[in-house]
This record gives sequence, C-alpha cells and structure tokens, in this order.
Amino acid sequence: MQTIQSLPVAIIGGGPVGLAAAAHLTVRGMPFMLFESGNAVGANVLLWRHVRVFSPWRYNVDKAARQLLETSGWQHPDEDALPTGEELYLNYFEPFAALDAIGPSIRVKSKVLAVGRKNQDKLKTKGRDTLPYVLHVLHEDNRISQYEARAVIDASGTWNSPNPIGSGGIFAVGELENSRQIFYGIPDVLGEHRERYKNKNILVVGAGHSAINTILELDKLKDEHPGTQINWVLRKKYVSEVYGGQEADALPARGALGIRIEQLVNDDRVNVYTPFQIHQVVKQGRQLAVVGHQHDELGMLGGIDEIISNTGSRPDFSFLREVRLSADPALESVAEIAELIDPNIHSCGTVRPHGERELRQPDKDFYVVGSKSYGRAPTFLMATGYEQVRSVVAALAGDWEAASNVELDLPETGVCSVSSGGESDGAACCGPAPAAKTEEKVVASACCG
Repeated sequence: MQTIQSLPVAIIGGGPVGLAAAAHLTVRGMPFMLFESGNAVGANVLLWRHVRVFSPWRYNVDKAARQLLETSGWQHPDEDALPTGEELYLNYFEPFAALDAIGPSIRVKSKVLAVGRKNQDKLKTKGRDTLPYVLHVLHEDNRISQYEARAVIDASGTWNSPNPIGSGGIFAVGELENSRQIFYGIPDVLGEHRERYKNKNILVVGAGHSAINTILELDKLKDEHPGTQINWVLRKKYVSEVYGGQEADALPARGALGIRIEQLVNDDRVNVYTPFQIHQVVKQGRQLAVVGHQHDELGMLGGIDEIISNTGSRPDFSFLREVRLSADPALESVAEIAELIDPNIHSCGTVRPHGERELRQPDKDFYVVGSKSYGRAPTFLMATGYEQVRSVVAALAGDWEAASNVELDLPETGVCSVSSGGESDGAACCGPAPAAKTEEKVVASACCG
C-alpha cells in the first residue's frame, strides 16, 4: 500500500533553482517529479541567451548538481568566467537534465494549472497535513493529468509575470491595447532585434540594471545608426539613485554599470525624465505617446516608436489558490523573509542566510523558493536559491540539523543605504559588463534566472 511518504516531491519550474532542488533530492535518494512549462529546462534563461551574467561561474552552479555532474565526467567551467545565458544552458542545465538519475523525472511542456490537498479544499483543516498534494498539469497535447506528491517546491520564478509600465503597479490606460510596440524583458538590441530598434525613437521604462543594460546597448546601436533616439523614464526622484555601488561593488561587472550609465547621462546621450509616472499610452498614427505626471505637472512624451519595459516582475499565485500561503502584503514575498529584502528598508545586496524555517508555509511541506520567494523585491541571486532548496530538502529528509545550518556567501553590492524618504537606493538585477571586458551584455544571475 502506497503511503504519503513514498510519493515523490513535486518541483514546479525547471530553472536553475528548480534543477538544484532536483539535485539535492537525488543526492538524498528521494524521488521527485519536475514540471517545466517551457520547451526545455532553463526555458526562461534561453529567452536571454544573448546576455552575459555579471556573477562568475562559482556562484552559478549548485553544489549538489555539481556533485552529480562530475560523476558523469563533466568538468566545471572556469570559476572566474562570466557565462552567457546560452552558456549556462549548454554547459550546465542541459547536461544536468540529461543525467540518467535526473532526466526521466523531468516533464517539459507541462504547465501546472492548480495545486491543492487531495479531496480537501483550503477551508478544511482536520487531517489536512496527512493528505498528499494533487497537481493538475496541462501537457503539450492539451491533456490534463493529475499527480500526487508528498511535498511541493514552487520554483516557478517571476519572469513570466512582468510588471506594467503604468504608475502604481497597474497597467496604464492603453498599455495592453498597444502591447505590440512594447517589449517586456531584455531585447537583443544588437542582434535579433536590431531592425526593430535602429533609427527609432525608443522609450525605456525602469530603474534597475536591466534598464541600464538596455540603454547601454541602445547607445551602441546609436553609434552605428545615429537616427536612434533614447529616452529614459524613471519613477525615482533622482537618476543618481540608480548608479549603485560602482567601484565599491564586489562584482566588478555589476559596479561598472553605474559608472557607465552615469557617464552616458552626463554626456547627454540619453533624455532622462524623472520622476515620471505613466498613466496612459496613446496611439499617434504609427507611433505612441505616454501621458503622465512629472513633478506634479501633467505632460506627454510623444513620437515614440517602441517602448521597452524593464520594470521588474511579480509572482503568480493564481494556480495556488487552494494552498494555504503566507505572503507579505507589500512585497508578495514569503512573509518571513520580507524584512530581510524589503527595498523600502535597505538596499544591501547581502541578505542574512535563510532556509526552511523562514520559507515554510502554513500548509505543511509546501515551499516557495527562488526568485518567487522574493516576490517583487529585486535583489535575488541564484546562489540564494541554491541554499534555500538545500535547506528545504534537508528538512523533507528529516535532517533538521542540516536544514537549520544555513550559510550564504554573497558578494557585496557596495550600496547599503536608505534615503531620507525611506526609499532604497538599490536597483534590480540586470545589466552589461564594461566594454573593455566584453561586447556582450551582462546581467545578474538573479532575476533573469
């Protein structure tokens, strides 16, 4: 007779953190099933395959995954090198997913539609912890299957839920209707999307490293195609708030972002509008205009050919409606880690180590990990997620000593301050390396993974 403890652990999401969870479960001899909605593991990483991360390989490979890979003859890439998204996939995710101990338990093109307790809705409490989880999964052939699991690790991330460009976190009037001219994510400005942006009037919205990255790449395009115009809308009070730690950053490629964008702004290579709150997107023939407030004055930026949205992302909890969750009301992060990562309080890139104890949810053996555990906070790094799942899997295995012994070594950002208004001086996670080092774009292995 099958018991709940003999069921596999379900992992939602086949990105770097979901794969790390699979590695730790395998090392401990615990069965799992991993559901990835994309065409391959690391599907979201492949959406920015052209981008080079600014954290070196030493931070990007999970220890348990490395252990399993090396038994197959795999060799770790240069620990000091900065991989592209494509290199992460080809040299890490793909060979890991192909391992005999891993591959048969991975189901790609499989989207989790709902998670709940077997035969019991969220309202009912009695006997709840003794029931298995049931996952409803949509497969490629439009077939919906049900799977039972002893525990669930949600590592689905936030990449597929971008924030709108509208003020207040709400889609601006006309934003959805004009979405064909709005790119949410990291465009390949100098490659695949060159024709889309060359000699066009471009509006970039966002204050994080991904916005900086986009602007720096557009500036290179402008050198080749002088008709390219760059406009930058930020909600921050001062553009200087996004310059970051610069020389003080422990990751040189990340620190270089602030240096380069400051120089670009000082050289008047980009038109900066800050603080600017977008309320409406208006069609003007083939072009767009954004209407909003700057310094409490209503204004319009017109003649825009394309908008690039780099405003971050948010978690999707829609398929978890029947799971008892505890999320911070502001950040939408796991409630217990909110005070560690809240950008309203601090902007430090270094976060106090946290694991299973902080990540556990009201429903026993259900965990939200990875970038999704951070909700809307922008400072997540892959290494953080690797330590999260190591601790969670240790707890599921009953190894409470290992679960509580949480250690995390992250590079300092060089920024840890709060403005007088209580707003963080920190920024999000994506951006390019110095031109002297590489002509390819660089992003953190954080939000993009």
